[in-house]
Amino acid sequence: MSPPKTAHKKTYSHRVGGVRPSQLMHTFGVGSMVDLPNFSIIVAGLDDWKMEYADELVEERLLAAIRADPSLGLAHVTSLRSAPWLEESKNPFEDWARTGVPVVPFPRWMRCTACSLLTTVDGGLLELDENPFRPDRTRYVHKNCSKTKGKPPTVVAARFVVACSNGHIDEFPWVEFVHRGTGSICSDWQLRVRDIGEGSRSTDMLVTCVKCNQNVVMTAAFGGNATSMLPQCRGRHAHLRSFDDSCNEQVRPLLLGASNTWFAGTRAVLSIPASADTVEQAVAERWPKLNAPDTPIDSLTMLKYAIANVPELKSLGAFDPTVVFEAIEARRAGIAEEEGSTDLLGPEWEVFVDSHAAPATRDFRLGTPAHPPGYPMLTVTPAERLREVVALCGFTRLDGPDSGVASDIEGAVPLAPLSRHTVTWVPAAEARGEGIFVRLGEEAVSAWEEVVAGSEQTESLREAHQEWRRRRNLADVNVGWPGERYILVHTLSHALINELALECGYSAASIRERIYAREASAQGPAMAGVLLYTSAPDSEGTLGGLVALAEPAEFARILDAALRRAQLCSSDPLCAGHRPDATENSLHAAACHCCGFLPETSCERGNRYLDRNVLVETLAEAGVEFPFGP
Repeated sequence: MSPPKTAHKKTYSHRVGGVRPSQLMHTFGVGSMVDLPNFSIIVAGLDDWKMEYADELVEERLLAAIRADPSLGLAHVTSLRSAPWLEESKNPFEDWARTGVPVVPFPRWMRCTACSLLTTVDGGLLELDENPFRPDRTRYVHKNCSKTKGKPPTVVAARFVVACSNGHIDEFPWVEFVHRGTGSICSDWQLRVRDIGEGSRSTDMLVTCVKCNQNVVMTAAFGGNATSMLPQCRGRHAHLRSFDDSCNEQVRPLLLGASNTWFAGTRAVLSIPASADTVEQAVAERWPKLNAPDTPIDSLTMLKYAIANVPELKSLGAFDPTVVFEAIEARRAGIAEEEGSTDLLGPEWEVFVDSHAAPATRDFRLGTPAHPPGYPMLTVTPAERLREVVALCGFTRLDGPDSGVASDIEGAVPLAPLSRHTVTWVPAAEARGEGIFVRLGEEAVSAWEEVVAGSEQTESLREAHQEWRRRRNLADVNVGWPGERYILVHTLSHALINELALECGYSAASIRERIYAREASAQGPAMAGVLLYTSAPDSEGTLGGLVALAEPAEFARILDAALRRAQLCSSDPLCAGHRPDATENSLHAAACHCCGFLPETSCERGNRYLDRNVLVETLAEAGVEFPFGP
């Protein structure tokens, strides 16, 4: 990470930290705040990224889906790009130290650790102390602090910010907050803060203007009259250094580092082979170089020259140049004619189901499907090689993109922009790994759905879904209901992940789920299955510990243990008998942190739509479990 050159008085251009590529998609993306050892930063917008050091990632299916989704407003995007990066060297003054994801200090209000002065980075009292050899020691200091002699003390970021549901985030209005009852702000204000009481709560803090002796306790910003204490949103996008005058929302105070300050809006796909032809595969892997906007290869002569002189293309010399050029022209024509689809799961399902016909590539290889002993309705396919590409399309604050519990346009929360101006790319990251694909027989699933349809068990979740959307003032309360088969597959996925984590060497937080569950419709065929996978952002991916457990006898043993463990929870009978109702804000039945919940990195639905009762007979329910036996 490296801050951009801006109009602010204090700027710097050396690295101040580092994050993994996947974290830029899910945790520390554009508009998010990152807590460094000595201050806090916000990741700047795409306008400030140095894209000459960013690679293009090839994934036409994901790019087409992003362009075709009207809720994203990204029809102008033409490429997916990785984060800018250069190989490190021992010299911290070379270009690598100034290349990375740009960030800016936020919040810009700082508190002196010695005299408790509350001031801004731009106030003239603070100074940046850079350490290019130890970026983690970069800090702001309070020069000429009255409480210390010699070495100036470190200042830390102020504890609070404000945000609104439209994605805006701003500094906490400290000056206005302190002078709220005076009718005017003194011209030479000076703020100090001190902890009061036992200091056990973050709001146990007194803010004082030492010039006019006005003070206020921070609990006032969070009480019942908080709305009258805080101003209307100014529409500030701190990551873009811009303001939106059209925002009419009331700001809400947030503690620095709160989990609801940033939610990623992402789209992800698995790379599936489009052709079994080796030449077409080679062209697809090198497409960014073959179809570069500035020098596209549009003749056989140019192709021969590129193969001879461009290092990334020399491996194409193993093929007939005429055949390679024909593949380039065919791919270019196919991309121009292809219409984007927002269905990202359907093509993947078709490949997993027909695994015998799926060609093996560097990034995709399936093993032989088999039925685990004793489970004829299950088909398990080892996914020996996988490549996942994730693109960041925007973000939200306060509520996640799925707060409407639906992926439909009507229920979605609008995503905040990633840039001030129109850009033709979005940030993306790729990861390679392995997995296990588990498919439930369609006949068994359909028969089970007929049995449980309309039962008290499933209807309680449906009503909870409706109430969830009703509380958020969404028009159609039935939109987004995933159906009984989703609850079945999702709960099975969680049970398997918890059991696999005990065997494969990966933690539960490292294993993710990709649910394929829907009834047959115009959108595509019926699906009932799950891919359990793990991935890493290096060139080789993972080590095979997960896919080894896809062997039929091993998987049968793991499934036996998972179902046996699902029968009893340490919170039973309360957990087994739990029903969501209108008095609580939950969307799960028999599931809790003691049995069915997973880390946020693993679950695609935030631990919603789970119920152990659909897997096995529990202490509280019988008759709705899926018949896993022969």
